[in-house]
Amino acid sequence: MKKRKIFDQVSDMEEQIGELYEQLGDLKGKLSDLLEENHRLEMENHHLRNRLNDSDEDFKDDEIVNPAKDVPGEGYDNLARLYEEGFHICNVHFGTPRQDEDCLFCLLFLNKTK
Repeated sequence: MKKRKIFDQVSDMEEQIGELYEQLGDLKGKLSDLLEENHRLEMENHHLRNRLNDSDEDFKDDEIVNPAKDVPGEGYDNLARLYEEGFHICNVHFGTPRQDEDCLFCLLFLNKTK
C-alpha cells in the first residue's frame, strides 16, 4: 500500500506543477502585454511632451513679437495638424494614437468646424 500512496502523491504533485506552469504562462502573457502597453504610452508621452514644448516655444515667440496677435482658425489648424500626426481629436478618443485608419468622429469634427 505504501507504494501506491507514494505514486498517488507524485501524481498529485505532477498535476499541481502542471497547473502552476499554466498559471506562469498566463502571467507571462499578461506581463508581456503590460510591457508593450507601457512602452507605447511612454512613446506617446514623449511625443506629446515634445509637441507641448514646441507649442510653448511658439506661443512665447508670438507673445514677444506681437502680444495682441489673434489668428482666426489657429485652433482648427492645430487640431488638423494633430490629426495628421496620427492622434484622435474627437471627444470620444481625444489624444490617443490612431491605428493607421481614419476616424469618422474626428473627420466629422473637422468637417463641422470648417
